Amino acid sequence: MRPSGRALDEMRAISIETDVTRHAEGSCLIKCGDTHVLCTASVDERVPPFLKNSGLGWVTAEYGMLPRATHTRMRREAKNGQSGRTQEIQRLIGRSLRAGVDRVAMGERQIVVDCDVIQADGGTRCASITGGWVALRMAVNKLMKAGDIISDPLVDHIAAVSCGIYAGQPVLDLDYPEDSEAGVDGNFIVTGSGQMVEVQMSAEGATFSRAQMDQLVDLAEKGVGELVAAQKAAVGA
Repeated sequence: MRPSGRALDEMRAISIETDVTRHAEGSCLIKCGDTHVLCTASVDERVPPFLKNSGLGWVTAEYGMLPRATHTRMRREAKNGQSGRTQEIQRLIGRSLRAGVDRVAMGERQIVVDCDVIQADGGTRCASITGGWVALRMAVNKLMKAGDIISDPLVDHIAAVSCGIYAGQPVLDLDYPEDSEAGVDGNFIVTGSGQMVEVQMSAEGATFSRAQMDQLVDLAEKGVGELVAAQKAAVGA
């Protein structure tokens, strides 16, 4: 029995609200159960120096957690510098989102996706990727409406979900009580067409078999399918 009472292949409730901030070109508030992340996408007509005069666009991300996103207050990273975990997560978000972008069609501009965790209950990086794509979609829509981009540079949806082995059973979409006790933990980033972008899997005290890994992949595909459906509903496509 899962602590939440969910079935082994049951996602937490998913909610994606768009246009939640006034100034960002794209924004959404994604809720995956009790994990809530504010995602904004900001368009910059400049690109990083290594892409200047290349004709290629760039998508990057920044990630952070508010001090009381967790059970006890964390010190702000702006005061102490970014942790290795934060740097690793924001790099993951950026390269995951770029996997769904035609950088030639995007033109020589940059879109920065900021993911700020308001409340954490497991799966914050997955929620950030899923919500980050929605914010990116909204920003690209504005560029296309203004005529700044002619062809759609977003070639596919990008979504992410966690899966793991909890109490000896493969489960979908781990919340914090499960994540903290899981014998195996994995994050799966998948396109809307079912192509894998990245898989992060590790044993957290128990090894796993090829058969178990296949079970987790099957769960991830099911979960991403539900997340992509939520993305489509949020952006109206």
